[in-house]
Amino acid sequence: MAVVKQWQKTGHPARLWHSLPDSAIQCELCPRACKISVGRTGTCRMRRNENGSLVSLNYGKSVPMTQECIETEAVYHYAPGEQILSLGNIGCMLRCDFCQNWTTSQARYVQDSNVMYYSPEDVVNYALKHNIRVLSWTYNDPIVWHEFVMDTARLARQHGLKNLYKSAFYISEKGIDDLLEVMDIFSISLKSMQDSFYRKFTSGRLQPILDGIKQVYAARKGGNGPHLEVSNLCVTGRNDNLTETRRVSDWMLNNLDAEIPLHYVRFHPDYRYTNVERTSIPFLEQARQQAIDDGMRYVYLGNVFDTQSANSYCPECQTQWVQRSGLIAQSFLDNGHCPQCGIPSPILLPWQAEKTKPVIAEIPSGLVCSTHMFRGAIQACHVEQSNDSQLFYQFISATGQPVGEVGTNSCDRFMLSKSDERAEGIRLYHPENNKCQIFEVYDRAHFPVTGAELTNKASEDVPLTFLPLRGR
Repeated sequence: MAVVKQWQKTGHPARLWHSLPDSAIQCELCPRACKISVGRTGTCRMRRNENGSLVSLNYGKSVPMTQECIETEAVYHYAPGEQILSLGNIGCMLRCDFCQNWTTSQARYVQDSNVMYYSPEDVVNYALKHNIRVLSWTYNDPIVWHEFVMDTARLARQHGLKNLYKSAFYISEKGIDDLLEVMDIFSISLKSMQDSFYRKFTSGRLQPILDGIKQVYAARKGGNGPHLEVSNLCVTGRNDNLTETRRVSDWMLNNLDAEIPLHYVRFHPDYRYTNVERTSIPFLEQARQQAIDDGMRYVYLGNVFDTQSANSYCPECQTQWVQRSGLIAQSFLDNGHCPQCGIPSPILLPWQAEKTKPVIAEIPSGLVCSTHMFRGAIQACHVEQSNDSQLFYQFISATGQPVGEVGTNSCDRFMLSKSDERAEGIRLYHPENNKCQIFEVYDRAHFPVTGAELTNKASEDVPLTFLPLRGR
């Protein structure tokens, strides 16, 4: 008999479903449209029929809220460098065998120790307290968290916050209609233009995702709709070839337009697909150039450090508009226009006039110091602290020399990333009673649940993978 975990014991009334005979129900949230009998769950294992009514098992149940920057969500044309509050939940509508967040996206692996409990008020108040203006619904995938996303996003808007939706977008038309009421930014991952890829490797289908992207794009007509960007994860040995990447850019040119940013994203081996290498960077550079040559105006690389292809350039005169390095982005736009040729830029700068110079921090005396060195392809980490206090940090060289200014952060969990080629590690300074833990981040959308004290013994290309339930 399966052990019921704590997070599975309580449900919250769900949206988007209708009744069937014999107290069964049919879910309307994703294209599967699961028919669920009493006491059973849908394919996602997060939506259960309780006495003829559908409930969500993960309302307010989440991995820890994490401060990051907007570029981590493959969003380059909205408020470059803006701080965001990333919110991931548990469960997913898909079953990608290469998932980088499988420990939380696949319900059977979710451990109670990794689950936090939040209310919509908790999330919004936390963002306001830390002066964060964008809530990002992300990581495993926010679709399966629909009720909590809708309630919190509405509350966030009432307080002047923006909402960002980062998703593989395996969602129904009705679900998208809901989201269009509250979302300001969509970053959609189009994994492949081959339906066979989706069916074989994700247990989903391609057409609903294409239809969903077009539905969001149509909502932009008139200039008042949500911001949209599209990314394509190039999975080694599966869709990492110029024929496949061209299919993505061709579809965007034919169904969207050349102005929508396209991101080709580097893959790291994970979950059940670990016998390959990370995606070739030279290939990604070729794919980007091919898309530009074919007519796309803004094409970027994701999960690649030390590349000029993460920057934004004027498509007419090639003047640099935004420089990006790690989690730092600097805009050179002149009141939203190219400073050289004067053409208007599609990059939105909603808070440009409010930006101020960063405060240079000094490390107080009497703090405990701990050091973490980056490993090869791993250039970023999450820092989690046990209490609400001010933590100081400094990047260091391989020989321990300081690199750049001292930084500070008071969030419970936040992301740090190398942005200077000299930086090879980081030092944390904190009170002795404030226990800190570091988690190695393999890619920008990766949410690690295992501390660096264990993962630093593993490969820098393949995270620790343990599948005790494989075959069940």
